[in-house]
This record gives sequence, C-alpha cells and structure tokens, in this order.
Amino acid sequence: MDMSATDYLLNAVLIGLVVLQIRGRRLTLRNLLLPLGVVGYVAVTYLRSFPTAGNDLVLELGCLAAGALLGLGCAWSSRLHRDPQGFTVVKAGAVAAGLWVVGIGSRLALELFATHGGADSIGRFSVAHDITPAAWVTALILMAFAEVAFRSGGIYWRAWRSGRLTAGQAAPATAFGSPDRVSSVR
Repeated sequence: MDMSATDYLLNAVLIGLVVLQIRGRRLTLRNLLLPLGVVGYVAVTYLRSFPTAGNDLVLELGCLAAGALLGLGCAWSSRLHRDPQGFTVVKAGAVAAGLWVVGIGSRLALELFATHGGADSIGRFSVAHDITPAAWVTALILMAFAEVAFRSGGIYWRAWRSGRLTAGQAAPATAFGSPDRVSSVR
C-alpha cells in the first residue's frame, strides 16, 4: 500500500515540530500534548490490532523500547530556561533535534522503502523471522508514540524536578525567587 498525502503530511508535521523546538517554545500543556495528539490520530487511523504471533511481540517491544530511548534522549538533551516574562522555555539542541529526526526519519525511510520497491525484501525478512505484516504497522506506531510520550514526559519531569512548574503550568520566576536562581537547567 502506497503512502498517502496524509501520511506524508503527518510525517512533515512531526519533523516540523522539531524546528519549533530548536527556536524554543514556552512549556505549556498544549505544547507538550500536541505531538501526542498527532501520534494519537495516527494510532486511531492505522492501528487495528496488536499482533502477537511468532516474533511480532519482539518486534513491537523492540520498537517501543527504541522509541522510549529516543524520546528520553530528546528530553534529556533539551535545555530549559526562563524567558524575560518568567515562563519556562524548552529549547532543543542539536542532539535533541538529531534524535527526533532519527526516530521520525527511520520510520519514514522504512515506509518509503516498503512502498517503493522494498516490499519483497521486507516480506522475505518477515517470513524468515516469523513476523506478520500487521506487526510492522503496530511496531512503528508504538515506536512513534513512545518517542513522543517519553520526550514530553521527560521534559515535564525535568521542569517539575527543577521547581519550574506549579500545578502543571509554567509559572513566573517570582514564584520561585530570583530569575537568576533558576536561569538554566541542563
């Protein structure tokens, strides 16, 4: 099955989110949940089952773990600081942006390979390793969801642990004392 315009658009949106993160964005619930909403839409649209035959579960758990590691790497390598108005700002550095693009890019590359001549190779690999076709879809969606969830959760946790959040929202620096005291967390 060829990728649709919607498939390309969703991948472009997820890659585009990293551009916003490089510039830096205020840490808000909306900014944390938007990528989860995009991946949630993909899951609702494409996820039909959780195959567990043969080595399906191994593939799905492996992709889930890879997504979690990429997401945690993005969260850990993003910088948190206060803007002049006292709001927490998240800024992705080169490492965070690179990990984000690696995660999305690897899934996109596999999709492109599968739809532009690589389907037979993937089929042979799947037969040799006892993986059903439906497991690939599930595994890639789980990888994307884990990457986004662990990135968002990791950033939220870091901001909370550093004392930059109150009740789930960015708060002015005056709530925590001088802006100099909380100027940067790595």
